Amino acid sequence: MNHSLPSLLAALAVSGVTAFAQPAITVYNQNFAVVRDTVSLDLKEGVNAVQFADTTMHLEPDSVILRDSAGKVALQILEQNYRNDPVSQGLLLSLNEGNILDFLTVTQTGEKKVVQGKVIRSGYTPHSDAVMRRYGQQYYQSQMAMASGAGAGQPIIEVDGKLQFSLPGQPLFPALADDSILKPTLDWKIQASGPGKVEAELAYITGGMTWEADYNIVSPEKGDLLDIVGWVTIDNQSGKTFKEAKIKLMAGDVSKIQPEEARMAFGMAGAKLARDMAAPAVTEKSFDEYHLYTLERPATLRDRETKQVEFVRATGVKSQRVYIYDGLKVDWNQWGGYRMQNIRNNEEFGTECNTKVAVMREFKNSKENNLGMPLPKGRLRFYRQDSDQRLEFTGENTIDHTPKDETIRVFTGNAFDLVGERRRTNWRIDTSKNTIDESFEIKLRNHKKEAVEIRIVEHLYRWFTWEITANTEPFVKTAAQVMEFRVQLKPDEEKVVTYTVHYSW
Repeated sequence: MNHSLPSLLAALAVSGVTAFAQPAITVYNQNFAVVRDTVSLDLKEGVNAVQFADTTMHLEPDSVILRDSAGKVALQILEQNYRNDPVSQGLLLSLNEGNILDFLTVTQTGEKKVVQGKVIRSGYTPHSDAVMRRYGQQYYQSQMAMASGAGAGQPIIEVDGKLQFSLPGQPLFPALADDSILKPTLDWKIQASGPGKVEAELAYITGGMTWEADYNIVSPEKGDLLDIVGWVTIDNQSGKTFKEAKIKLMAGDVSKIQPEEARMAFGMAGAKLARDMAAPAVTEKSFDEYHLYTLERPATLRDRETKQVEFVRATGVKSQRVYIYDGLKVDWNQWGGYRMQNIRNNEEFGTECNTKVAVMREFKNSKENNLGMPLPKGRLRFYRQDSDQRLEFTGENTIDHTPKDETIRVFTGNAFDLVGERRRTNWRIDTSKNTIDESFEIKLRNHKKEAVEIRIVEHLYRWFTWEITANTEPFVKTAAQVMEFRVQLKPDEEKVVTYTVHYSW
C-alpha cells in the first residue's frame, strides 16, 4: 500500500505534541529523508520577516511545514523563498562580470603584488544539480551552454589588454551586499495571530541521504552453522551536519514522484534481530505498511559522512549449500528481439551449453532458526574459517526484502569440482499438428571427496503446454515452465540424466 509524500510528511510533522529539542531525521533508502527541526521565533502580531539559514542543500521547498505545536500562535506562511546559492568565489566572479577587480599575486621572491584585471567571463555554472533534477538533462545542458559557453568552467580575465583563461591571482572582492547568503536559507513572510516567542516545528523533505543494510556471514571450517552480523549504513550527502540527532530508518515501498531522468527503483522491507547479551543499538516496529527502525542513542551525522551501526547479531543459524546446474545458455543479444511464437520452431534455439554448477547458500528466516524478523534488502558477504582460524572470503550477493519465516537463497559463486554438460539428442517438429518433441542428455561429474546432491534445473522454454514423455530420473515441477531433477553423486562419480518433452499449441 503506497501513500503520497505530502500526506506522509504531514503525518510525520504532526506526530507528537512537544517541540523537537534536537533535530530528528527519518531516512529512506530511496535517496531522501524527512528532517524535523526547531525554529525559535519572536513574533509580533501580523506579518513577520523571518530567515532560517540551517537547512540542507537539497531541501524540497514545496515540502516545508512550519507550525507551533503548542497551539499558542496560529502561523501562516504568506511567502517563502528558498535560496541555495551561497557566496563562493565563482558566484562573486559572476556578479562582477564586466568589472575590474584587484588580484593578489606573489612573486618568486615572495613579494606580494596587486594586479588589476577585468572579468570578461566568470566560468561560474549555477545550481546545476537542482536544475537537472527538476527540468531534465536537456534544459540543464542548454543552461550550461548559455552560462559558460564552449569553455564551461573557465574564467576569462583581461589583464593589460590581453585575455587569459585563468585567474591572475587571488581575487579581492568588495564587501558583501546585504542580500548575500553563506548557507542555504529559507526566507519567510509569516502571518501570526498574535505576539509571542514560539519554538516552532519545521519539517521538510531533503535529498542527499540514504541508508542500506549489509550482512557479514561467517561459517566454521566444517559445517553449515552461520553467525550473522548486520550493519546499517547511513550516508549523508545533504550539505548539513546533524548534531546529536534522533535518527530513524524507514523501510517500505513509499510512493515518491521522481523526475524522469532521476527515477530510481524503490523498495524496502525492515530489519531487526533480538540479541541475548546486550540491548540492541537499533529497534524495529511495524509502522503502517512499512517497518521503522530507531537508533536507540542520539548520533551526530556529519555532512559527507558514512555512519555504520550494528543492528543484527545471530548465531547458530542453520543453513545448507545447494548446488544448481542450469545448463541452458541463451544468447539474448541474438534472440531477445523475437517473440517466443516466432522462435519456438527454430531448431538451434536453446542448444548452447553452460558447464558451471552454481553454489547457493540457503537458510530460513525463522525464530526457530535464531532469526525470524523482517530483513531489509542488502548485501550479504560470506566468510569461512580456515584451518589456521583465519577468515577467507567465499562470495557475496544481495537479497531482496525478506519477511519472517521466508527462505533466503543466494548465489555465492560456481563450484570448482563440479561439472555439468547438456546436449540435445533428438528434435522432431510436426507443423501440421503444431507439436515439437525434443530430447536432452545431461551429464554431471563430481570430483569432490564427498558425496553431493546437484539440482538440475530445466526450462521448458518452447511453449506453455508441455508433457514429459520419457525420463531416467524423477522430477518435480517448480514453475509453469520449469522442472527440477535432484541427483545424488558419490565422490568421483558421473551420472547421466535424459528426458524427452512433448510441446503442443
